[in-house]
Amino acid sequence: MNERPHTVAIGAFIVGALLIAIILGIFLLDSGFGRDRETVIMVFDSSVKGLNVGAPVALRGVRVGQVTDIELMLDSDNQDVIMLVEANLREEGIRGLRRGRGSLTEELISRGMRAQLNAQSLLTGLLYVQLDFHPNSELVLADVDSPYVQIPTIPNDLQRIARKLEDLDFSRLADAVSAAASGISTLVNSEAFQALPASIKASMDALAGLSEELRGQLATSLPKLDRVLDGAAVTVATVNTELPALSAQARAGLAVTSKALTAFEQTMLEIDSLVAPDSATQYQLNQALRELAQAGRSLQLLARTLEEQPEALLRGKSGDH
Repeated sequence: MNERPHTVAIGAFIVGALLIAIILGIFLLDSGFGRDRETVIMVFDSSVKGLNVGAPVALRGVRVGQVTDIELMLDSDNQDVIMLVEANLREEGIRGLRRGRGSLTEELISRGMRAQLNAQSLLTGLLYVQLDFHPNSELVLADVDSPYVQIPTIPNDLQRIARKLEDLDFSRLADAVSAAASGISTLVNSEAFQALPASIKASMDALAGLSEELRGQLATSLPKLDRVLDGAAVTVATVNTELPALSAQARAGLAVTSKALTAFEQTMLEIDSLVAPDSATQYQLNQALRELAQAGRSLQLLARTLEEQPEALLRGKSGDH
């Protein structure tokens, strides 16, 4: 009777030991025990609230390790507080990228791998370490004494925005806003601005009056315009009717003009033939002119003889006896 409780206790002990062994094995497998691991450090100059030991370390979304330790360090040079995060990386997760015999992590760093803090969930506020490649980023390493490889860190988008907001001079911005509000208040309370509604109303009234005047002028001008358009239409119709007759008359006049020009050209050709140097008319005219010149000389000689010997008209010249 006393052996049964001892048997139950021994069985319960064995089952508990098996459960503990299974849980320990799962934990060791999940932590990478027995695998090719590399310890690295990362230095952050901002708050790591939400980052806990055991938080995942992911390379482009693929988990390649976990955070193993978080330390707070005081930078003696500028009295700033920095966060030293230690993590284990499982190289078998990215074994295909290895080239040569050097450290895989150093090779990835040379290719531009940088570490950032990103949120696992917006609801829980937990953080994880995101590894990604930023080849254009500057390689900045903190001056810490550690035997492990240091992965450079860069701020995430929210941290960049926060730093820009920290750099803003809110006091000066508030003064500028206050000055702008004061200027707006002065403008609104000025007499010119107070009179602006009345000026706008007067302008609108003048515009309405001008519109009424234009409407009246259009009402009186439209009938006249209609009559002018009707007259123009009648004129166009008349021109279209009389245009063929006018065109025929014009063609007849052009024919007559062409005939007159032809006759004129013929006359000019005849005149040219009469006044030509080798024409018979020109020769006869020259002959007549020579005879007229000879007769003129004879008359001049007769007149000179009568002047010297008037009696010669009755007795003849003295040389004739």
